[in-house]
Amino acid sequence: MIKSLVTVVLGAALLTIATTPALAHHSGAMFEEKKTVTLEGVVKEFQYSNPHSWLVVEVKSKDGKVTVWGFEAEGPSTLQRAGIRPSDLAAGTKVTVTGRPMKDGQTRATWEYLVRADGKRFTPREGFQVK
Repeated sequence: MIKSLVTVVLGAALLTIATTPALAHHSGAMFEEKKTVTLEGVVKEFQYSNPHSWLVVEVKSKDGKVTVWGFEAEGPSTLQRAGIRPSDLAAGTKVTVTGRPMKDGQTRATWEYLVRADGKRFTPREGFQVK
């Protein structure tokens, strides 16, 4: 009886420990919930990768200083369902991107939506919609 109880308790503890990183991975607590930033710039790189993709954009201020921003998005399968391909945002593409910035002031944000210079709009979360 005691051996069974110990086995159950240890199994539950191991399961809790094993799933904690997965829960932490999907936290958006580091990003502002209600504040957004909208920036114009040029795509430096599009890291179309798992578990999250990153769009790296060079933003030039009025005084000519360039700041590099990283916009986090979903992985490739979700982006594909949203109609977003790496070729859509090649290096040098002019974009206006809106995201929720990090609370600590780093130049990183979630990618909420983006409009290319030709007017085409890209919204990564559309890949979660059931069609």
